[in-house]
Amino acid sequence: MTKSKGSSGRGARELSERVRTARGRSASSTRWLQRQLNDPYVAAAKREGYLSRAAFKLVELDERFGLLKRNMRVLDLGAAPGGWSQVAAQRLGQGGKVVAVDILPFGPVPDVDCHQLDVETPDSEDRIKEWLGGEADLVLSDMAPSTTGHKSTDQIRVLALAEIAYEVARATLAPGGGFVVKLFQGGAVGELLAELKRDFEQVRHAKPPASRKDSSELYLVAQGFRGTLRIGDDTC
Repeated sequence: MTKSKGSSGRGARELSERVRTARGRSASSTRWLQRQLNDPYVAAAKREGYLSRAAFKLVELDERFGLLKRNMRVLDLGAAPGGWSQVAAQRLGQGGKVVAVDILPFGPVPDVDCHQLDVETPDSEDRIKEWLGGEADLVLSDMAPSTTGHKSTDQIRVLALAEIAYEVARATLAPGGGFVVKLFQGGAVGELLAELKRDFEQVRHAKPPASRKDSSELYLVAQGFRGTLRIGDDTC
């Protein structure tokens, strides 16, 4: 006699980890915990010692676009808890430099120079270049605001952070450098996209496999920074 699907409790448990009890939890927190328990990237991050599952997004972006090269200077904006910085430090080797900044305290992260910093303060860009020891070869931003659940509001907020990240990138990037920034799909990104296409040789959209299918996030990957005209430059 054969058993029908689901008749074995063992088989059901093997298909999915379950939240043992929802007592005292809201429906949303229960759904979040269920998703975490069943997320292979969460399990892989624990197994490989990454500080967040988001580390795999950078791994996948790097494998596709060749972002991280040995001995580079890399700036990681909104870095907490440090998963992207970990990946960058591992791939740059001992001759590289990773500076990670966040408005909140975080760290330490091995082989990463961590700083609590509001990048909108007037001297932030000079301080960043001092920490880097020069201009950046790559600026990364996985920054995202606390979501409200209101799609238009969340899109506006993440775009505002992307624009701030690019202002920092323009001020700190070396010619030929790269920039990676998170956005939400469907947002009004025309002006930012136009600026990136003006300032970089190549700009592409990407949604790495580690980005959850139900998430609207995507990344703009800009490579080949042309440099920007600064006050005092001779255009004649």
